[in-house]
Amino acid sequence: MQRNMDFKTLLYRAKSWLRHQLTAWNTGGEGVHSPYLFEWVRMVMTDKNEYYKWEEIEMRRQAMLQDRRELEFVDYGSAMKSHGLENGSEAAYRLEFRDIRRVCDIARGSLAKREYAQMLYRLVNWLGHQLREDGRGLEIVELGTSLGITTAYLAAADKRDRVKTYEGCAAVASVAQENWQNLGLDNILCYVGEIDIEKLKKDVAILDVAFIDANHTYANTLEYFSVLADKAHEKSIIVVDDIHYNKDMEHAWRKVCEDERVTSTIDLYQMGLVFFDKHYWNRNYKMRL
Repeated sequence: MQRNMDFKTLLYRAKSWLRHQLTAWNTGGEGVHSPYLFEWVRMVMTDKNEYYKWEEIEMRRQAMLQDRRELEFVDYGSAMKSHGLENGSEAAYRLEFRDIRRVCDIARGSLAKREYAQMLYRLVNWLGHQLREDGRGLEIVELGTSLGITTAYLAAADKRDRVKTYEGCAAVASVAQENWQNLGLDNILCYVGEIDIEKLKKDVAILDVAFIDANHTYANTLEYFSVLADKAHEKSIIVVDDIHYNKDMEHAWRKVCEDERVTSTIDLYQMGLVFFDKHYWNRNYKMRL
């Protein structure tokens, strides 16, 4: 997810991006020694086919980029932290820092780029072929719904899949639900409000895929990851967004890579992918999407 950034953050990200480009492999699978992970890269990252629903979802993205409706915006992440309200209430935030934003501005600042969102669709589609043999759909969790475009990609691969998504701002969640209704996606359950860790533990019994794009701080990112990793199995995949957003997020990503439950990771710069499959040789890869 892209956000409004000051010059210092932009400079930091530019340097981080350059380091990544100089050290990353292309996505053809070169340098991937595990045959299992090589197959995953070939099927998910290098597949250039267009899939069902993509055009419709992109039409919703374009509609959001042109939507000038104003919403009362609540950010439970960096904004509340910067005002010392991370342990405070939404009411206190609204009272002192009432923030009105247009839908088009939220879309420009928060929606995952098309190529990354479509990679997530392919990821779900590929994993589904491995796990749907018993007739059950995938259990997918998204932390940070925004306007629901990435959620739509996660949900569109198979209607048997169930997506549980969490969004802090009620007004933004309402627009997301409009998008899903427009797309005919009824396999999405949206929880509105600040993410409650204890409730998250109860909500998620089993995890196949997770996309973490909420509250971009070191402590919260690691807490979200740890809870979801506890629900993961060998075939699960967790995706962490904005892993190079700032020093905090880069530090959090390094800790994720060091987690003893993790077997392999792929750093795509914008997103990091985490694997738990023992067939994937223990290594941290850097690749370009």
